[in-house]
This record gives sequence, C-alpha cells and structure tokens, in this order.
Amino acid sequence: MKLSTKGRYGVKAMVDLAINYGEAPVSIKTISERQSISEYYLEQLFSPLRKAKLIKSIRGAQGGYVLNKEPKDITVADIMDVLEGPIEISDCVDGVVCDNVDCCATRLLWKKIKDSLDEVMESVTLQDIVNDYNGIKSKQSSIKIAEK
Repeated sequence: MKLSTKGRYGVKAMVDLAINYGEAPVSIKTISERQSISEYYLEQLFSPLRKAKLIKSIRGAQGGYVLNKEPKDITVADIMDVLEGPIEISDCVDGVVCDNVDCCATRLLWKKIKDSLDEVMESVTLQDIVNDYNGIKSKQSSIKIAEK
C-alpha cells in the first residue's frame, strides 16, 4: 500500500507553509525549489486546498501562500481528505460492497488497519510535524558541533 504523490506532496507543501507560519507569504516557486515539486503540480495541489480554506493566497509582488489557520489546527487528515478523499484499505471495510460482511475472516483486520491510519492522521497536526522536524534539525546541528 502506498499513498499517492498528491497526498505526500500536499503534506510536504503544507509543512513548508507551517514552518514559515507567521512570516511573509511563501511563493510557489520557493516551495517548488525547497521541496523539489514542480510549480505546475503545486498549483494543482493548492487549488483544492485553497477552496477548502486550509490556505490562502496573497497577491502582489511580495505575495504567495500562507496557512489560513494555525499549524496546530490543521491535521494530516484535513489535508488528505481534501486531496485524496477517504483512505480505503479494502472495499469490504464499509460493508456496502462486500456480501460476506457477517462471515469474513479478514474484515476486522482491514478495519483495524483503517482505524489506526485514521487515528494517526486525525491526531497529527502540522505543528506536530514542525516540532518533530525542529527536533531533528537540533540533533543534527549538535552532532555537527560535537564532531568539530
């Protein structure tokens, strides 16, 4: 199982905006260069994110994109729902497609996996990811200092 490029790149771009939250708007070109995502693809990702009011665009020479909410108020699920829709592990989990719902040996397994994924995506915010990233950067810089 693999998430699509749309979801992965969308989260990366949103994390980039979260890292720069409270500062000047970030241009698509800047995000493209930092995240190695084409400008065209970012435009496609940002359109539904803007419509969902997760981000907003600022026009003008110093324009770009900013988060429309604080990073602590945007979850990975918010982003994935806009870009991917609900994640489906198996057609049988919702019980509508499967005729063997009452006697399927693996349905509960797929449901547990889906519930676990949903729980993580609903509980992890952009702020959590930024905090983790800052922790990694801090450890790397202290390792480099120790090596000198």
